[in-house]
Amino acid sequence: MNAGLATAIEQATGAQVVGSAAVGGGSTSTGVAVALADGRRLFAKHTPGAPPGLFRGEASGLAWLAEPGSVRVPAVVAVDDDWLVLEWIDEGPRSADSDEQLGRGLARMHRAGAAAFGAPWPGFAGSVPVPNEPLDDWPSFLAERRLIPIAHAAGLPDEMMRRLDALIPRLPDMLGPAEPPSRLHGDLWAGNHMTDTEGRPVLIDCDAYGGHREVDIGMMLLFGGFGDRVLAAYDEEFPLAPGWRERVELNQLLPLLVHCAMLGGSWFARTDGLLRSLL
Repeated sequence: MNAGLATAIEQATGAQVVGSAAVGGGSTSTGVAVALADGRRLFAKHTPGAPPGLFRGEASGLAWLAEPGSVRVPAVVAVDDDWLVLEWIDEGPRSADSDEQLGRGLARMHRAGAAAFGAPWPGFAGSVPVPNEPLDDWPSFLAERRLIPIAHAAGLPDEMMRRLDALIPRLPDMLGPAEPPSRLHGDLWAGNHMTDTEGRPVLIDCDAYGGHREVDIGMMLLFGGFGDRVLAAYDEEFPLAPGWRERVELNQLLPLLVHCAMLGGSWFARTDGLLRSLL
């Protein structure tokens, strides 16, 4: 483990680092399991030369998602430009009860709301920097703070960009009933959900901000991995607006563009197919 990171952990915790081992850290970071002399374990994410604000934005988002107390998220221990240190959470088996808890907890987290569409910390979609300055309505925020900047970061071909430009003015009529901003996780695929040893759901690796909750739902359904009971419990706790299923594909455009920007390749064809189907 990086010596500077070890020193920072010791300063933040008041305990000596006595061991470390590499673990999965996501697509852009190196993950490290850290053992302290007082028996605690921590998880550190480390990316030398990380985009400015990446880890500080995630730390702020995790603390914000934790405020309602509806879904467990890892507590932030320390953060700097190149690293983020979190509590260690041992993973346990997923069950029907944990799916129920996740659906209801996610609904309560969304319903806790946000002050605006946006957030007062650095914005990222995956590892792509995006503006988070608030706007008054969701269609404008989605277009100006997410879809257009990410499309430019991805270098969309001209034809795809023209299709996106044609879609933008139609968003207010396509996105369903207006709702107050929800407290979004922002990157809610199955890999960013785990279950602890007490059977409680845990959300990790967020890109949190105030937005429309159907974006989180669309991301959950993009790759699957969530049980049917999760969405059923969610809808019982905080019913989704009529027609939400018909809007799922539209709400998957954002994560597909993020994949274009981060991974390229076949994601362009998949995203272009979605754009064509939406027009």
